[in-house]
Amino acid sequence: MVSKTAIVLVLVVGLLGMVYQATQLPPPPQQSQSPNEAPVSVSSPRIRLSDGRYLAYIEKGVPRNQSYHTIIIVHGFGSSKDMTFLAPQELVQVLGLYFLLYDRAGYGESDPNPSRTVKSESDDILQLADQLQIVSKFYLIGISMGSYPTWSCLKYIPHRLAGVAFIVPVINYQWPSLPENLISVDYRRKIVQWSLLIAKYAPGFLHWWATQKWFPSTNVLERNSILFNNRDIEVLKKTKGSFQMLTKDRLRDRYVFDILQDDFLVGFGDWEFDPMELSNPFPNQNESSVHIWQGYEDKVVPFQLQRYISRKLPWIKYHEVADGGHLIVHYSGLCESVLRALLVPV
Repeated sequence: MVSKTAIVLVLVVGLLGMVYQATQLPPPPQQSQSPNEAPVSVSSPRIRLSDGRYLAYIEKGVPRNQSYHTIIIVHGFGSSKDMTFLAPQELVQVLGLYFLLYDRAGYGESDPNPSRTVKSESDDILQLADQLQIVSKFYLIGISMGSYPTWSCLKYIPHRLAGVAFIVPVINYQWPSLPENLISVDYRRKIVQWSLLIAKYAPGFLHWWATQKWFPSTNVLERNSILFNNRDIEVLKKTKGSFQMLTKDRLRDRYVFDILQDDFLVGFGDWEFDPMELSNPFPNQNESSVHIWQGYEDKVVPFQLQRYISRKLPWIKYHEVADGGHLIVHYSGLCESVLRALLVPV
């Protein structure tokens, strides 16, 4: 007869085995690229960075040499340079707008950066602008997770910026200046904290959870009402191609999973600076401006914290969309409003 001690021992060993497995990611398929290699096929132009990596980009709007304004757009989590930015063609022509969109490190056709930091993101943007010989100041629009490279530019290269717009910027709950009375009651803070721990110490479990079929998925393409309001869900019905990296099939790819994990860890990890201690990069009021655009019904980023940030940094102009969720960049008219606020100040 098996003793209780033996049963307990078997259970403990089994549990330890499960814990170990949770810390191990499955190896990449033999015929797929290594998690540390860039995508094999490249169709977009690329620049070579100082560390040897390649950064892919696309150009839109009027030709670069005929433009009056250069606008660099920083895409969000799971997106790419191919994201949709609904700039009215008439406005583009009248104002002479040249758009530069690029794949952040590891995304799309850009090489991954094994040494990614908050500062390295602004370094990439600066090298992109320099190699394309953008000698004048440029405007920067950071969307969702693309906000941490945008904050980095405000910190490290403010002299190159003509103006900045954040669209639903993510909040890093580790910023020292965030008041405890606001973040302690925010359930999203706990989710981020637990996600960071799991991503660091049990990535295999995170990979399993993102791709398993037993429980309801958090895949954005399934129009999850926990993450999105009604207007967002309508957007998702029309823009499925914009979030291909977040499908279960793509997440099973080790390269895709590793890039998303890396982006998450840096964006919500320890920064070298606190954004709320930044000085106004544009002290002359009519020179340039910084804006935050936020949806009141955003279920990913709380509007209360965005309001706090804009009060803490009064040189940031705050705009709130009453019925807006996290996908307001795809709402009709929003991009035009962002551009007009940046380029045609009242």
